[in-house]
Order: sequence, then C-alpha cells, then structure tokens
Amino acid sequence: QVQLVESGGGLVQAGGSLRLACAASRIRIAINAMGWYRQAPGKQRELVATITRAGSTNYADSVKGRFTISSDMAKNTVYLQMNSLRPEDTGVYYCKADQLMSPNSYWGQGTQVTVSS
Repeated sequence: QVQLVESGGGLVQAGGSLRLACAASRIRIAINAMGWYRQAPGKQRELVATITRAGSTNYADSVKGRFTISSDMAKNTVYLQMNSLRPEDTGVYYCKADQLMSPNSYWGQGTQVTVSS
C-alpha cells in the first residue's frame, strides 16, 4: 500500500515562509498527480495546490502568488513552498496522490502549519 509522509510543518510568524515536502513510498503503482490540501479547525478540508505528472499546476485562489507547488515524480515527491504566510493559512496540511488511470487516491497523515499574527 502507498505510504505518504509529510514534513516541514511548524510555527511561523505572519509574513514568514515554510516549505513542505511529501514523499511517497511503497509505490507499486503509477501516480498521475499529487497535491496539497489543508483543514483548519472547524472547517472542511480544502484544496491548496495540485500538480500533474505532466507538470500542470492548479492553485486555490487564496494562495495564488504566495505558494508554489513542485514535484520530482521520478522520486514520487511533491513540495509546497509557502511564502507571505497569513494566520488564515493555519491548519493541518495533507498530501494526496492520485493513481494513474484509477479512481484510487492516497492520503498522508498531515503536518501542522501554524501562522501567528
């Protein structure tokens, strides 16, 4: 079974930066896309950014111009560079991998990001 492990979360002041990483292991299937989602307390999980195997990216409007997603698909790794962080970016950030030509998706356990004002 695919295992996704996130790293890089932490506490940062508003205006600061963090870089998240997600590495997929135990891969026996091809991955079509990877992405980052977040969930703030009391709110639903929401999309932050995704990147496909071909390199196409998609961002939530709230993070455009501040966050950058990148990947090394050969290593099944995805990154999220977060700049100009705001308190509203606080939440648990989850990594997701979508299997190629399949409805299957896999989630990491999440990493906490806290932005203080």
